[in-house]
Amino acid sequence: MKKIAILAIFMVALLNSCSAVKTDSSKEIYANTWELEYISGTRIAFEGLFPDKKPELHFMEADKIVHGSTGCNGYRASYKLDGNSITIGEPGAMTMRYCEGGGEQAFLAMMKKVNKISIDKDGKLNLSLNEVPMMRFKKVTKE
Repeated sequence: MKKIAILAIFMVALLNSCSAVKTDSSKEIYANTWELEYISGTRIAFEGLFPDKKPELHFMEADKIVHGSTGCNGYRASYKLDGNSITIGEPGAMTMRYCEGGGEQAFLAMMKKVNKISIDKDGKLNLSLNEVPMMRFKKVTKE
């Protein structure tokens, strides 16, 4: 009898943990604008990369377009999303402002490298290279 009770408790715990992992975050990905708060692989401090404005992105579900700001110039690129795998295409025509800090190049280079997308338990959007988070974004509200 004890074995059955332990097995039942284990199964309930297992089912609850599976449902927590399988939440549908795609609506959240599309419903928000995301502001960069971390980028990996640079030798320059984050605030030095983006002295005036942080990069932002917004995913458009119907058009399969991601657009936003590099922290300096506006950009627009196609993307392909398959589960938690993502491929982001080359940005199309961009505005041509001079950018200080080197952040724009670092941001665009990392966008080409990432291949996974997820929203963590804190509601942050993570773009990863395989399983290593390379960029983390927070939700922003627009006025």
